[in-house]
Amino acid sequence: MEPQPIDLSTVLIVEDEAGACARMLALMRALAGPQACIDTASDLTQARAHLQQGRYDLALVDVHLPDGSGIDLIAWMGAHRPQTAAVIVSAYAEEETILAAVQAGAIGYLLKDRDDDELRLSLRSLQSGGAPIDPLIARRILALMQQTPARALPQAPQEQESAAQLSEREREILRLVAQGFSNREIAELVALSKLTIECHTKNIYRKLAVGSRTAAVFEARALGLLN
Repeated sequence: MEPQPIDLSTVLIVEDEAGACARMLALMRALAGPQACIDTASDLTQARAHLQQGRYDLALVDVHLPDGSGIDLIAWMGAHRPQTAAVIVSAYAEEETILAAVQAGAIGYLLKDRDDDELRLSLRSLQSGGAPIDPLIARRILALMQQTPARALPQAPQEQESAAQLSEREREILRLVAQGFSNREIAELVALSKLTIECHTKNIYRKLAVGSRTAAVFEARALGLLN
């Protein structure tokens, strides 16, 4: 699917460290304006309660929380609150954490040690449909994709079966997605409507059990669909 601009009028910050939470709160208030509704949660339990009670445009989620992983929360959101975009804001940049966040459906990954101006610029990109990825994280993701054929673990039979069910057209579109083309550009290349391409990409996401273009490309490489 094409990246969509995100309205920052309702935001949930999931962060257990008081100083970091106050910093993100100040950044979002400066960015979204005084009229924005910005809530905070210090653990998974509070975060789920907020998400079940209200609708949020964006959730900024730390990885390590007192009662579990923020990545598990993002996966839960994908199933129960798919309208809420999720961005990781963490001090951790390990490959396993990055991969898990992308597969769970995070549309961005930022590092806490960046200065306020860098974080503000990255978060502002959401309003124009951007996916805020710290440069260090972007390099790690690219490296992971390049290494995937050698690193890939055996897939469960059901996952293999779903991937095998990709039509030849879906595989063609997936290869173009992997090359960085937008849905509009793919539509022009294969002489189909943009709406048709969006339907195909939704089917690809469903069959590969992913929630983003990055995750779809990563999973496709792991399954050998782009070779």
